[in-house]
Amino acid sequence: MSTDDENRLCIVGAGLAAAGMADALSDKPVSVTVLEKSRGVGGRAATRRRNGCRYDHGANYIKDSDERTRELLESLGTDGLVDIDAPVWPFDSDGTISESERPEAHKWTWEAGITQLAKRLFGRTDAEIRKETRVDALREEPAGWTLSDTDGTTHGPFDAVVLTPPAPQTADLLRATELIDGDGDLAAATDAVDQVPYRTIRSLLLHYPFEIDRPYYALVNNDRDHDIGWLARESCKPGHIPTGEELLVVQMAPDWSTANYDMPLDDAATEIAAKAAQLLDDDRLTEPDWVDDQGWRYALPDAGVDGEAIEPLEAHGLYVAGDWVVGEPRAHEALWCGVDVGERLAAALFD
Repeated sequence: MSTDDENRLCIVGAGLAAAGMADALSDKPVSVTVLEKSRGVGGRAATRRRNGCRYDHGANYIKDSDERTRELLESLGTDGLVDIDAPVWPFDSDGTISESERPEAHKWTWEAGITQLAKRLFGRTDAEIRKETRVDALREEPAGWTLSDTDGTTHGPFDAVVLTPPAPQTADLLRATELIDGDGDLAAATDAVDQVPYRTIRSLLLHYPFEIDRPYYALVNNDRDHDIGWLARESCKPGHIPTGEELLVVQMAPDWSTANYDMPLDDAATEIAAKAAQLLDDDRLTEPDWVDDQGWRYALPDAGVDGEAIEPLEAHGLYVAGDWVVGEPRAHEALWCGVDVGERLAAALFD
């Protein structure tokens, strides 16, 4: 461990697990460095701006799962925090929409977009975030951990490292990891992480110069047998879409997304707009005035990792965090997994 006053931690990835971890350690003598491959924070809890619109193209909101989630959100400041009050209704493989019979939970986001969650969490820490830095190898040495990126830059040394990318990408990093001792543990952990199953999702964003009036915020396919998995009206979020306009977030089902992941945007937009128009029974929706898209090759985990296989890595100061660790594909699960790993890491460093 470091002989300095502060321990040195490196987090790979700047998604919600990383943000939760940095926040959990903010009152500890830990220097946190975050290496993020993209230009922003939040991971799949991301927001874009275009033509006067804001839209959440990955995670659509934070589910109010328990009191601690609500308390955390409120602690970040209630300015701009909104609760989507319209419900989510189910539809089946035939496209038949039904009124939801489930009690409505709170669905939190911000007028400035869902990315505010990660921004506000990181904003109340001293974490250094190095963006556009893609890690490609890790090495454990007597002085600590060093990481290299694809530009040839070396980062470190660090007393501990936490990997937060989706499981397939974390497995690739584990394959590019060198331990002083413990190759058997590393191989077993890599194999376990490699086995976490993932759903691929391609999202299309369809904009219209007119309002769409419906009694629901979003539709979800409850039998997983429709080409559309999720369709949401971004106009239900205050501050996102100008009055008199609409933007649909259409997340396609995994089978369709996998088969058509590389379909050209114009072709995909034509096909998906037709499907959205049929589902909502509105022929106007076949012709959006502009479109956008986002592919999430590793969108949602369908199971969690074998905890016993990854636990031995912690003796080396190497941890993993994310929704795939617990096997629950929810934004708040990624967040709380990061918090839990941060607390466990603090205990290892200071207890």
